[in-house]
Amino acid sequence: MNSSLGLIKDGIFKDNAIFKLALSLCPSIAVTNNVRNGVLMGTAVLFVQVMVNVTISLMRGIIHPRIRLPIFMLVISGWVTVTDLVMAAYAQDAYKQMGLYIQLIVAFASILARAEMFASKQPVMPSLFDGIGMGLGFLFSLTVISLFREFLGKGSVWGVPVLHAKPLLIMILPAGGFFAVGILMGFFNCLGARMRKKARSR
Repeated sequence: MNSSLGLIKDGIFKDNAIFKLALSLCPSIAVTNNVRNGVLMGTAVLFVQVMVNVTISLMRGIIHPRIRLPIFMLVISGWVTVTDLVMAAYAQDAYKQMGLYIQLIVAFASILARAEMFASKQPVMPSLFDGIGMGLGFLFSLTVISLFREFLGKGSVWGVPVLHAKPLLIMILPAGGFFAVGILMGFFNCLGARMRKKARSR
């Protein structure tokens, strides 16, 4: 149980795809101008990451090493297609704004990297928890970025007005996405460095 919780914790903090590894940054800029889109995109990536990890782990004994990357991409594209169709059917308003980016999950380096580095070498249960951790880390990152951008750029959270001051409209533009990711990445890395320093001093 401890190792499973450790995998989840590492995925959220130590190996966070956006704030720590700087992978799959496209959605962190493209779809995080409001919290709803950020949460939906993060949830989609969480689902795909978990299902890909489990599928690759189950297939690891029959995948030939020379064709492993095309097989990984085929598995990823299959689960992305499932996610795309479900969102198109049940979240149509959000899908109109971010449908293209859902399809681009196929090319996310973070998902392919975990399939290659972890799921293809580990049993199903560790792969499941690794997928949960990495997916939750991605969801956490997109939620924080979108919360930061919507609050400053629109003065609202999930569409509900909470800030009466004049918003910084640049924060909901692509340039604001770069600013938000850079600021939050620096903040979390500094916070992590301080926590490690404090742990060593004990």
